[in-house]
Amino acid sequence: MEHNLDSIDKKILGELQKEGRLTNQELSDRVSLSPSPCLRRVRVLEQKGIITGYHAHVDQDKCGLPVNVFVLVKLEKPTEDNMVKFETLIDQMDEVLECFLMTGTHDYLLHVVSESLKTYERFIRRELTRLPNIAAIESSFAFGQVKKRSRLPI
Repeated sequence: MEHNLDSIDKKILGELQKEGRLTNQELSDRVSLSPSPCLRRVRVLEQKGIITGYHAHVDQDKCGLPVNVFVLVKLEKPTEDNMVKFETLIDQMDEVLECFLMTGTHDYLLHVVSESLKTYERFIRRELTRLPNIAAIESSFAFGQVKKRSRLPI
């Protein structure tokens, strides 16, 4: 579904992506719009699902989760039913931050965070390998993060 965003909508989205805790007055000043129309536009962007929520950025190292693992998963039989079951179970695993359905030799790419290699091993042994219909799991550990961006280039 395509949404036609005008230049003011794009400015609003840009400012809110930089700082989601702006007051309506601060936002309206930054986008050169009076407060009432600015608030209406934000509400419309929320209602259309373009703005899906507001959150705080949390430092994963300071929260004791320094290990990032990218996990390729191949299902034995990637049927619609098996995919729905896998996705439902993955959605319940807190360690999995993101799950992408992929093309190519693997069916899914997971971004998993962990306290240590030992806790990641425990996650693999006790959770991931116990999921039904898993044919292969391939883990790649990140040495560090070179770039992180949560703002879309609108």
